[in-house]
Amino acid sequence: MKKSAFCIIALLALPFLGQAQGKFGVRAGLSTPNLDKETIDQNGLKLAIKDAKYGFHIGLFGRVPLGAKLYLQPEVLFNSNSVDFDVTDLGDGLINTVLTEKYQNLDIPLMLGYKLGPLRLEAGPAGHVFLKSKSELEEGVTGYMQRFKDFNLGYQAGLGLDIWKLLVDVRYEGNFNNFGEHMTIAGEQINFSQNPSRWVMTVGFAF
Repeated sequence: MKKSAFCIIALLALPFLGQAQGKFGVRAGLSTPNLDKETIDQNGLKLAIKDAKYGFHIGLFGRVPLGAKLYLQPEVLFNSNSVDFDVTDLGDGLINTVLTEKYQNLDIPLMLGYKLGPLRLEAGPAGHVFLKSKSELEEGVTGYMQRFKDFNLGYQAGLGLDIWKLLVDVRYEGNFNNFGEHMTIAGEQINFSQNPSRWVMTVGFAF
């Protein structure tokens, strides 16, 4: 309930913030996750990252000027992505079976930017509010459960370009949590050794 209320307040606040102080608009784009092909072997189960697919995001932004060149840009974006796993579990009769997990989050970057003419440098924290997930691992692997945190924190940094009312951004995103820490099998948590990261490409339109 608290998570839903937070999301609604953030979505409603952005238009008023942007219109009162600077710019307000919509954003949409794609992301390319960076995950190495890593395998975990646990109690006869082999779980390997096979492929992290392109994700998409769409949402709102507001831009508040902090001077002639500095600005603060909060964003609220619905994000969806998925990962394929290669699973071998002789107990369940799975041999090199590909199973998919899909994730949906509300991403909330808070970017501090610096203008260089039409170009922009920007960086800041990025919060991720978990919304829901659908996993074929729950159906295919005995004892598999998901335990997602309601909120994770990361960061974004990149370049932007303003062309009239169009905004084009390319950012790198890193996160402080380990990939797969939401996974448990027979009550034992699974952690891959890498932190999830991605490249985020977005096109926006300011009203």
